[in-house]
Amino acid sequence: MTQLKLPDIAAQALEYTLPLDWVGMCGIALPVQFEGRTAAAKIDAGVSLVDGSSRGIHMSRLYLALETLEHQPVTPLAIRRLLADFLSSHEGLSSAAYLRLRFEHMLKRPALISPLAGWKGYAVTVDARIENEMFHVELSVSVPYSSTCPCSAALARQLIQQQFLDDFSEQQVEKSAILQWLGSAKGIVATPHSQRSTAQIQVRLRGTQQDLPITELINCVEGSLGTAVQTAVKRADEQAFALANGQNLMFCEDAARRLHNSLRQMEWSTAFKLRVEHAESLHAHDAVATSQWQWDVSCAV
Repeated sequence: MTQLKLPDIAAQALEYTLPLDWVGMCGIALPVQFEGRTAAAKIDAGVSLVDGSSRGIHMSRLYLALETLEHQPVTPLAIRRLLADFLSSHEGLSSAAYLRLRFEHMLKRPALISPLAGWKGYAVTVDARIENEMFHVELSVSVPYSSTCPCSAALARQLIQQQFLDDFSEQQVEKSAILQWLGSAKGIVATPHSQRSTAQIQVRLRGTQQDLPITELINCVEGSLGTAVQTAVKRADEQAFALANGQNLMFCEDAARRLHNSLRQMEWSTAFKLRVEHAESLHAHDAVATSQWQWDVSCAV
């Protein structure tokens, strides 16, 4: 080891003195505890730099403080304490602290009819900050679902009606013949187009919220839409899925309105915004709808 004193570049004079809005690190790998399981998370952590004469922040202090999330469940209180540690370790340098936590939340989902089950992963983001001595937590989830176009369904029904008239135009029709026809390829001469779609939900939590209601939020989204994508299925499950799609025909506008109405019932939410994307199989572009409630209103703990 060298006997020379290690250089301290941060102590050197600055060419420019200017405060900075945010300084920190992005993409830090960290195992976190949530709902009794360990999740592999990516963390963004930072603070403001209000002292423009300071060369920079102490990034190692932020990095080491993150270790507290390894050994306790991720809750709003744990996050608030962590952000307070960020600020106390940068006294005189920073007035605001920020944290973004991203991980995949795994849920085992049963099939619709059969006893099968399988795992689904949901992208989750937790954004938190202390700013102007106020604490904010926002929770985001991305939920896939299936959407079937109401217009396409109506057009398909019309073609099936026309095919029926063509095949039975000049005869009395027996019930058994109709039943046989409905079970043939002619009975479904056209099908409506459907596609895998995505609901992206961002919710601001109340200050009194003691946990992160991630599973509850996902269940709310899937229950509102009625067409959650499946995992392991048998034919009976696939048939039930087809029925669910037929009973929940929706444009992107319909999906957005359903979700808005359901999210308004969440007592732990003070604001939200949502975006639904239908990856159209008819078109080469996506159909998108957005909505929000009180999102521009500041909410402090």
